[in-house]
Amino acid sequence: MAQKIKSPETQSLGSGGNGKQGPIHLGNPDIFFDRELSWVDFNKRVLEEANDPDNPLLERLKFLCITESNLDEFYMVRVAGLKNILEEGNDEKSLNGSRASEILTEISNKVRSFVATQYETLTLTLDQMKENGIHLILNPEELNKNEIEDIKHYYKEDVSPILTPLSIDPSHPFPHILNKSLNLAIVLTTDDEKTGLKKDLFAVVQVPSVLPRFLQLKGEGKTRRFFPLEEIIKLHVHDLFYGMTVKEIYPFRIVRDADISIDEEASVKDLLITMKKEIRNRIWGDAVRMDIYEGTSSFVRNTLKDLLELQDNEIFEVSSILNISDSMYFYGLEHTSKFKYPFFQQKTTLKFESPEKIFDAIKKKERLLHHPYQSFNAIEDLLRISSEDPKVLGIKMTLYRTSGDSPIIQYLGQAAENGKQVTVLVELKARFDEERNIKWAQKLEERGVHVVYGVVGLKIHCKMLLIVRREEEHLVRYVHLGTGNYNSTTSKYYTDLSFFTVNKEITEDVSTIFNTITSYAKMPFLNKLAASPHNLKSTFLTLIEKETENAKAGKPARIIFKMNSLVDPNIILAMYNASREGVIIELIIRGICCLKPGLPGISENITVISIVGRFLEHTRIYYFLSGGEESIFLASADCMPRNFERRIEVLFPILEAKNKDRIKKILDVQIRDNVKARLLSSDGVYRKRERAEGEKPVDSQIERMNFAE
Repeated sequence: MAQKIKSPETQSLGSGGNGKQGPIHLGNPDIFFDRELSWVDFNKRVLEEANDPDNPLLERLKFLCITESNLDEFYMVRVAGLKNILEEGNDEKSLNGSRASEILTEISNKVRSFVATQYETLTLTLDQMKENGIHLILNPEELNKNEIEDIKHYYKEDVSPILTPLSIDPSHPFPHILNKSLNLAIVLTTDDEKTGLKKDLFAVVQVPSVLPRFLQLKGEGKTRRFFPLEEIIKLHVHDLFYGMTVKEIYPFRIVRDADISIDEEASVKDLLITMKKEIRNRIWGDAVRMDIYEGTSSFVRNTLKDLLELQDNEIFEVSSILNISDSMYFYGLEHTSKFKYPFFQQKTTLKFESPEKIFDAIKKKERLLHHPYQSFNAIEDLLRISSEDPKVLGIKMTLYRTSGDSPIIQYLGQAAENGKQVTVLVELKARFDEERNIKWAQKLEERGVHVVYGVVGLKIHCKMLLIVRREEEHLVRYVHLGTGNYNSTTSKYYTDLSFFTVNKEITEDVSTIFNTITSYAKMPFLNKLAASPHNLKSTFLTLIEKETENAKAGKPARIIFKMNSLVDPNIILAMYNASREGVIIELIIRGICCLKPGLPGISENITVISIVGRFLEHTRIYYFLSGGEESIFLASADCMPRNFERRIEVLFPILEAKNKDRIKKILDVQIRDNVKARLLSSDGVYRKRERAEGEKPVDSQIERMNFAE
């Protein structure tokens, strides 16, 4: 297969290149998958990993927790967005011809089935954890006398003081329920002071998130026993309502609209102040989903439904604990390594003690690192050395998401204090990281860093680092470009590529892009890079068209795209046309894919695989055979309208033969993956590849871990 990248055979299509016209246009709903429904299918693939017995037990639990975190964000942003569109009276059509109202209904149906499978998986996982000495007790009757006494003491000393019972009546309106918080809905019975008759009251108690969700019980033996916090409260809830009888008690949680939408033109004078205000307002978003325990009484269900203004299709009944993602607690338990993936030691490259050596290494040849297989420390080391090196005059960097304790922030501040000109472009609109970005950006400002808070109408999503150094009376630019965030934490779990160069044309382009972002200038001509919203999309379309022309001329033609999502309709149409002319197109797309492969006369030459494994596939690679010359590009962008139109992104070429060969090996092993890869069919179903008898299993991530760089 590796040789296939070098010399693919062009396949001919009966309906391609012979004058026959196919239904390839935006108005044909039969040639597109819907974006939102495709995302639900992606989360289903993650759930399949939670059910894969080849994955270690606690890794399966981790995949399960990820599915709920994913689903929550999907509802907070995408489902909430669809609801807002409908409320504005715009029942617009998706690429697949379905209206927003129809998509919402289909999402609800798919998610209902998905949630049922989630809880089947949870039950099975908890049973297997119990068999292996980790027992989550869900039935209080399983507690022994000593445990009951310990729980009572814990409740009195640690839980009771921070509980706040909230009754609901005309003088006590329904409280604001926090997004994703766990709560108890309680029905009470008491005597009416006027009539003496019994009457029912409704109350809510929030399960405090400041306490551990699961209490480890004292005991002897090898089995570790745990009891949920909400069950502890339920056992003692009568203490909160003296003189009343607790009639019913049920847990529930809600998910709110948490997307931030701001008028950037109106807030251009101070985007920072506007963002701070909108972050505070986020907690007041409308409820878009509620999870309740199956068996919840119709009275409690309907009361919550009315108070939260939810529809029936936005309420999901579950069979076990709510907030599955809290179960990640068990992943962090000590002495559980046998239930996790084997320890993986990242390879350390580009580690040098002196400034001269690290800069000489980059000048000697362009460097390419593949994370997490190779350590992210090289980027941090480069910044650390640059902050101390008296020859370094300036540093410019984009930061979209970074870890809270990142040494990058420390080194940038240190560089500024050492008298260097340091400019950091901070994206305030990085969803759900806005508040964190504001805090460390202000810390940088306090240390003398010039901070640029985003760009009106655009997100700064590109990953660029520029270091200017004086060497022998000349200024030399050193550049790092990446496909992933400057985040040392996620770099251990996300696959990404890092590229270091002193190529004059590339470094000049990076300097130009920085200057364009920080000024009001328009983007001038770039030497080697393409950037959105300037010319990234048109560059892709041109490259695809060139490959199409090569196929028409009878030359071998091949395209390989590896990315997170494929949504942009114009790119999809260009791929359909290329396929009809005989271009072999192989797509490695982890998440959303709106293109339908295998359609007769349209996409018979297109294959789509999705790889979900131990590491999150995050690398963006774009390969074109280019008549045998082979053009390879890396980018921060997926092929989505938002990346082309509403973000600042960068596409950069890989020029050196050795680095091209390394990237081809990455693509090759992923194309050959027959363990974690799932093949997309034209019916929208992803199926794992079946290995032929005697065929060697190929797990692309394990292959990369074992590959000696």
